[in-house]
Amino acid sequence: MFDAHTLSIKNLACRRGERVLFRALSQEFKSGDFVQVEGHNGIGKTSLLRILAGLAQPLEGEVYWDGEPITKQREMYHQHLLYLGHLSGVKPELTAWENLQFYQRISQATTGEEALWAVLEKVGLVGREDLPAAQLSAGQQRRIALARLWLSRSALWILDEPFTAIDKKGVDILTALFDEHTQQGGIVLLTSHQDVPSYHLKKLNLANYKAE
Repeated sequence: MFDAHTLSIKNLACRRGERVLFRALSQEFKSGDFVQVEGHNGIGKTSLLRILAGLAQPLEGEVYWDGEPITKQREMYHQHLLYLGHLSGVKPELTAWENLQFYQRISQATTGEEALWAVLEKVGLVGREDLPAAQLSAGQQRRIALARLWLSRSALWILDEPFTAIDKKGVDILTALFDEHTQQGGIVLLTSHQDVPSYHLKKLNLANYKAE
């Protein structure tokens, strides 16, 4: 179980180029929340997730973790955060096994070879664990990135299109993992072009905050 946490957005505005995508966005996410960020293409879903992950700066407003701006506690905040963006973040010269071992070393992840075998089986990469990631398909590389979710001990998961290149069975498996994570007191924020089969899902539509 995770300690109670809160991620707050206050009066957030985002600009890309000369265009303001959204403004006056204020929300609060608490332990146990499972939230899908919605909106048409180009409205700023990825931009919002990057701001929440501390990878981009907002035009206006502030993001808070447990009442403190994330800009003032970056190291502490990132200890609680697992962010998966459009790019897999997989090192192509390393094997699936080595990529996940590397993740274990640099993060507060579940350790040990037994845990690695378990997640490789979860994502269907047993038998391919010794192949360099560069020799795997884009979908298989995506599975290496997603395997980090089973190893993660981070309370906050921010995931940009996690179901990309994943079949229906895989979507169901991931959704069950997200439900389990939030039931343990974690927070999941994601974008998806697919329906997310969860009764616990809440939705945040950026169209409601579209800049005039």
